Amino acid sequence: MIRILESKDAAKLLRRRAARMSEAEQTVRPILEDVRTKGDKALLAYARKFDGLKRKTVAVPREELAAAAGRLGAEFRKAVKSSAANVRAYAKLQMPQSKSVEPAPGLKLSQIVRPLDTVAAYIPAGRYPLPSTVIMTVVPAVAAGVERILLCAPKPVDGIFGTAHLLGATHVFEMGGAHAIAAFAYGTKTVPRADRIVGPGNIYVAAAKKLLAGETGIDFVAGPTEILIIAADGNPRWLAADMLAQAEHDTDASAILLTTSKTLAAEVAAEIETQLATLPTAGVARKAIDRNSAVIVVESLDEAVELSNRFAPEHLSLHDAKLLGKVRHAGSVFLGPLSPEAAGDYASGPNHVLPTSGVARLRGGLSAADYVKTISVQQLSLPALKRLESSITTLARAEGLEAHARSVEVRTRG
Repeated sequence: MIRILESKDAAKLLRRRAARMSEAEQTVRPILEDVRTKGDKALLAYARKFDGLKRKTVAVPREELAAAAGRLGAEFRKAVKSSAANVRAYAKLQMPQSKSVEPAPGLKLSQIVRPLDTVAAYIPAGRYPLPSTVIMTVVPAVAAGVERILLCAPKPVDGIFGTAHLLGATHVFEMGGAHAIAAFAYGTKTVPRADRIVGPGNIYVAAAKKLLAGETGIDFVAGPTEILIIAADGNPRWLAADMLAQAEHDTDASAILLTTSKTLAAEVAAEIETQLATLPTAGVARKAIDRNSAVIVVESLDEAVELSNRFAPEHLSLHDAKLLGKVRHAGSVFLGPLSPEAAGDYASGPNHVLPTSGVARLRGGLSAADYVKTISVQQLSLPALKRLESSITTLARAEGLEAHARSVEVRTRG
């Protein structure tokens, strides 16, 4: 049964277990180097070894993608269309805008927004193939205007390949793991080099992304998935269901409920047991509940929010909307009892590719803004340059950069 703790005993649980990242880095480092130096030869060898690749190339022909799309059921296609519409609407909301300002006469400052040329999406297809991640990674890329959208998955799953075809991925590859990340980062004859790699993966994918972050852009290095729920009261069945929805992802997943009610704590713990008895994924969820999860009884909701801010959860469920103003760190917030985390995983609109392991202190989830770059533009008239001359030349000479100062004076002094 899930642990019920008092807040004074929660600190150890809220300190995430250190991921085996250093060990994973040592494992993937030679793989990355092989792909860098040997290109397709190494990529194919690893894809055959780890992914079971049978085809002659990792590239999936468009006719095969179209056939996969044709095998998708009408209800599935309807669900993809509905989800994609909401994700697209939210992505457009997130887009940086081109705009300008004139802080002084003759000094025109602006920014222009341009899409990245090539982005790559990694789609997990292990225990649970995730076509929903195709929606979350491809739709914002299309909304941002990216011309070349690469996608990979280690297994030829119709739900993934067909959805990729429907949504506009331009290149799809049957490959996974660190070798796929290396191919996207370095480029091979078959796989174009990506400006940014996005999407979740296992610890080896995360380690590869971390090591290659200087070679290409990444979204973030993700760890095990997590949810933190704050509720003073509520329906125990709903709360238990939300915790199990997170726990079934992975044995390293965590689900934590913070509540001021000892009665609710006991009811939720009992309900988790009831629901586990009939849950098809109980083999995974049970381990996540027993190892990494808990119900924590706190003195007040203010204490609960402070604990949450210290944890910086990937998913934060707030049953009391008045607490939102106190939230400083969270990947995505689900407000009110009728906003289950599963809605965000699939169809409500905000991205489900989210920061874990405390990275929510630094940034939010995957955004359309991750697919573009903002370029600054400045234009000065001669009077504007003359007004700035003293500031420019004084600072330039203070730094010992005489040519900088003279490049202004040659314009202002004839």
